[in-house]
Amino acid sequence: MAIDILAYNQALEEFLVRMEKINGIVNGDTHVAMDKLCRILRIARVELVYYENMQKERMNSGKLVVFYSQGEFSRDRKLFVREVTGAGSAAHYNIYQYTNEAPWSEEELNKVRVFQKALFTFNGRASMMKQVDERTYTDMQLGMPNIAQFMRFTSMMIAKGQINDFGAVFFNLKRFSVVNDQIGRNLGTLVMKKYIAQLQKKLKKPGLVVRVGGDNFAAIFLKSDLEVVRRHLHGEGVIFNEVSKERVLVCSVAGFYIVDENDKIRTPEDIMDKISISMNVAKNSHGTDEIFFNENLMHRQSEMKRIESLFPDAMANEEFKVYYQPKISLERYNLVGAEALCRWERDGKLVPPSDFIPVFEQSMNICKLDFYMLAHVCADIRRWLDEGVEPVKVSVNLSRRHLGDMDLLNHILQIIDSYDVPYKYIEIELTETTTDVEFKDLKRVVYGLQERGISTSVDDFGIGYSSLNLIREIPWNVLKIDKSFLPVIGQSRKNEMVMLKHVIAMAQDMGLECIVEGVETLEQVKLLKKNNCYLAQGFYFDRPMPVKQFEERLKKKDESFFPEEDLELDGELK
Repeated sequence: MAIDILAYNQALEEFLVRMEKINGIVNGDTHVAMDKLCRILRIARVELVYYENMQKERMNSGKLVVFYSQGEFSRDRKLFVREVTGAGSAAHYNIYQYTNEAPWSEEELNKVRVFQKALFTFNGRASMMKQVDERTYTDMQLGMPNIAQFMRFTSMMIAKGQINDFGAVFFNLKRFSVVNDQIGRNLGTLVMKKYIAQLQKKLKKPGLVVRVGGDNFAAIFLKSDLEVVRRHLHGEGVIFNEVSKERVLVCSVAGFYIVDENDKIRTPEDIMDKISISMNVAKNSHGTDEIFFNENLMHRQSEMKRIESLFPDAMANEEFKVYYQPKISLERYNLVGAEALCRWERDGKLVPPSDFIPVFEQSMNICKLDFYMLAHVCADIRRWLDEGVEPVKVSVNLSRRHLGDMDLLNHILQIIDSYDVPYKYIEIELTETTTDVEFKDLKRVVYGLQERGISTSVDDFGIGYSSLNLIREIPWNVLKIDKSFLPVIGQSRKNEMVMLKHVIAMAQDMGLECIVEGVETLEQVKLLKKNNCYLAQGFYFDRPMPVKQFEERLKKKDESFFPEEDLELDGELK
């Protein structure tokens, strides 16, 4: 049968243009173009059966897609084409003629084949686009949406003017390395997937949970689901062994932002910034695992960035000063040691440590500052020795952030040795760890220092991750009891007294030197002596003092010192 070539060419061109625009996915516009072409070629129906792999093709288990169907078609008159992709999938195209029509001419059949090839080309590209889309918006390890999907979804809600219906959260699985250590990494990944799947199941549509990376996740949810999300993140039992029904508790540290109708949310980044700020504050807060965004947090974040930006110049200009807080013997009330504390003198004023230490703790700047402090302490000790002044042992704090440094021991030794300071004058003070991973690193560092004769002390004992293991497995020289163990006279409970007494006794039985920090009253001094603790540090005796003032104390270190207002009680305490 003869074909109207002009009409055919126009119809084919329109069809190709439509398919090109929509990447092979049939919609209303494409259907109109396809209808024109199919009527010219006397095509009644176009089917595609897609097989994901050869096994499904052998089992005839494919997915049927009908691209076009118009009127009655003949099962006996069709063009069948089998196409195979490089990925091992197969596509069966069935193109049928109308019933009661003359068979296709050779010319028509060739043009029907051109039509089929065009379909296959665009279908293949659509499949590729779908795979690209999946890889772009899916975390391949966990098989769940990723942060790109979060941004796309949020952008859609903003465009639709519906973003005020939502809240968002950025959360981190708390101490998940411990879970991996307990049950193994494979089961740990299973637990992670289940924990997230459980949260996703609890959310009303169109709530979405995505993986940001590692053990960090984000979610956007309807405001009515806020309490559901909070309860889940506070702690959820997840079964990792279906046979024994063994569970592990998973909880999270979270930063929330609830969209307010007065907030001007223009981009997904506006939301992401707010939950990131909240999350950052939550991770560095004590006593809470969730923070809700407010404008004060934004101001705080700006201030933190400002302080961070000042760090390089402050280091170069040596604005950070060593202040020494004496350690006092409660037997003779003389100076027996000191702790080196950092103070920041800027523009003639002292910046409180609480304003800058937590900021530097969030980056590796704290490690640079610690080494700076150690170097300046060593320089002071070297100068005292050269001037004929006998130093006392000085403790220098090192942040937990050092623990991942495999060369930490060498870095410490290089600094001390560069000033030719005898090791007996240096004590490295380390804070209790919060995870098993940090505990192993801490153990390695302390053993290395001990082998070289450098004293170590555990700071803030009693408020960390595993206090008893800490002193049972690691060979400390000094146990520094946190001031929270020290009862406040007049408000003390019996349990506090008992705990302090037994912690001191335990330390002494283990051969550890025991010192209590935060001593502020005469009554607390009496209590320590009553419980056989004879080392103290705190405002009752001295506040941290500049190096020149400390040097005067150091020259009289063997003299008995007692606060002037309590001199008359000196004999009583002795």
